[in-house]
Amino acid sequence: MEQVRARDGATIVLHSTGAGPGIVVVHGGGVTIDVYRRLARALADRFTVHLYNRRGRADAPPRSMPYTVEQEVDDLGAVLERTGSGNVIGHSGGGFLALEAAPRLPIERLALYDAAVSIDGSFPSAWLAPARAALQAGDTARSLAITTAGINSQMTAARLPLAVRVAIIRAFLRTPIGRTMGELLPTTLDEAALILAHDGPATRWAEVSAEVLLACGADGPPYYVQQNAALARALPRARTLMIPRSGHDAINRAHPRIVEPLADFFAAPVTTRRTPHS
Repeated sequence: MEQVRARDGATIVLHSTGAGPGIVVVHGGGVTIDVYRRLARALADRFTVHLYNRRGRADAPPRSMPYTVEQEVDDLGAVLERTGSGNVIGHSGGGFLALEAAPRLPIERLALYDAAVSIDGSFPSAWLAPARAALQAGDTARSLAITTAGINSQMTAARLPLAVRVAIIRAFLRTPIGRTMGELLPTTLDEAALILAHDGPATRWAEVSAEVLLACGADGPPYYVQQNAALARALPRARTLMIPRSGHDAINRAHPRIVEPLADFFAAPVTTRRTPHS
């Protein structure tokens, strides 16, 4: 482990493994870096993978309030500077933050998996207010049940009666990952609100000069497919990739069908800049 000093003086703890060119992972909401260790190990024979907990999680410093994109970008910038890496993987809410950082930081290659961006209202939002209300009432299970169904409406479980979903979540909250997600739920809801507050056309990211791999899972929420297509038209050096038999958490499971395309993307020579899509 290595300590990185953030711009505001806080300490970011860097967890690095492997050998070779560096890749920094910006993790999703509701979890810590622990669920990305399998991905790090799968890439470690070819790359040095750098994990760090974003603020308010595990060994990270607390978040400053109000919660802003700028703080997340500053922290990623400090990690990139310390590691000397120009390669970034962003997942879910971490994908949104990495994409926001891309025009501002020296990122050469950016791989996004199910990046939780909102393009012209594409990211679901109706669930957020009732989820917040349930959490404020002290019902974490109900809030998390509303959240998971709202974000993953394609899942069969999302169509079950709410009472059934709450019962399932109560059992889930007794597992290690469930306890983590329950504890981090306030942060998750804040992150969702931040994503929705930055809704706009895909062209708002047209100045991203990095090479971008826009990946999503074939079994995940369908809005990621639509959003990736819109981003590919707007970003000058982007392409899409659909990962078969993969859901939103496939990047954490680190099956070769997702690890190998990531490794190929980061190992390839950086191409010259193309003309933006019309």
